Amino acid sequence: MSALIELKNVERSYPLAGGRSWVLRNINLSIDEGEFVSIMGPSGSGKTSLLNVLGLMDAEFEGEYRLAGNEVHRLNGKQRQALQREAIGFIFQHYHLLDDLTVAENLDLPLSYRDIRAPERKALVGDILDRFQIVGKKDLYPRQLSGGQQQLVAVARAVITRPKLLLADEPTGALHSTQGQMIMELLAELNREGATIVQVTHSPQNATYGNRTVHLQDGWLTEAA
Repeated sequence: MSALIELKNVERSYPLAGGRSWVLRNINLSIDEGEFVSIMGPSGSGKTSLLNVLGLMDAEFEGEYRLAGNEVHRLNGKQRQALQREAIGFIFQHYHLLDDLTVAENLDLPLSYRDIRAPERKALVGDILDRFQIVGKKDLYPRQLSGGQQQLVAVARAVITRPKLLLADEPTGALHSTQGQMIMELLAELNREGATIVQVTHSPQNATYGNRTVHLQDGWLTEAA
């Protein structure tokens, strides 16, 4: 296994009257291709801040970050954006589907940012609709779907470009237990097929779907097992 993610002495802080407020402290972490890692910790521990760094949504950190061989800490904004689109898929707690687009159009959106011809995009959308068993929902709008169905579409959208890394931020936080279990089993299946997944979760049960759990406390990495 080769490392997909390498963090070395990563720190993040914000200006505060008379000093700085630290949200990440001296983070050293390596994640191999094909791992499923859960990030746990209480509110305010730095989980979301770490996910923002991993997802290339926050470039104002200190230290070194390598993603798929790319030295993220040396990239400019345009290069980071290109790498993010190429390498990362996001799954959010509240779905982040576009209300004025159908399910099929939401799935096509990440493909539209790439140099992919329309017929191939249509075929990829058709394949993912079939894979996720949502062909019958393709012409519906998000408001016409249940929470579980919306999250299913969100997962499908995240993986349609076959990203190297899937980042999930409390992926079942807005779902009831049965829907949440369905989403976690789907993520575990994607991981078995080779997807590298990092999830932020408050749920010890959800964390068990991964093969490693990382704990944060006040911005410090307190355990990596």
